[in-house]
Amino acid sequence: MMKKAEDPLQDREGTIQEPAEGQENTAAPDQSAEVASQESRISALEREVQAEKEQNGKFRDELLRRAAEFENFRKQKEREAVMASQRATDNVLRDLLTLVDDVERVLANVPEPEEIPAAAKPYIDGVELLKKNLDRWLESKGVKPIEAIGMKLDVDFHEAISQIEHPDAEPETIVEQYQTGYLLGDRVLRHAKVIVAR
Repeated sequence: MMKKAEDPLQDREGTIQEPAEGQENTAAPDQSAEVASQESRISALEREVQAEKEQNGKFRDELLRRAAEFENFRKQKEREAVMASQRATDNVLRDLLTLVDDVERVLANVPEPEEIPAAAKPYIDGVELLKKNLDRWLESKGVKPIEAIGMKLDVDFHEAISQIEHPDAEPETIVEQYQTGYLLGDRVLRHAKVIVAR
């Protein structure tokens, strides 16, 4: 057990002794100066800690802001990549649709079965098979034709290229389809070009 340092102003019984005349009490001013020095040091350290906390808060805010900016940038680049891929797919499919149109035109102009020469039959069968395969492939990619004939004109899906008098159809009803339109999912890949009744 540590022994308590004895105060020079207290005697052994614990009573305070008065300093003798001419003897100054030097302990009190030394302690006061030391306490003031320590308080000054503590105050300076507290200010330093507060300044560090403020700086730390600024760095933290800056870090969070940069992290949010980076996340937004990453998401934007992902969206741009998806859109670029989508545009490329759309362009390839649109180009392929012109081939489908050509195949449909060939099949639309095939003579009646009894008029087809025997030598031409395998070629016509090949074109029909090509058309079926193209349709199946387009369907597997989510491409489907837009309904047109007999429907009311809907500018979201149809493009009217002409109007004609038609006794059996109501006005704005599609009576002929010049070019088939297609959807890719729920987006219009190509509008159907149609002729409507007046």
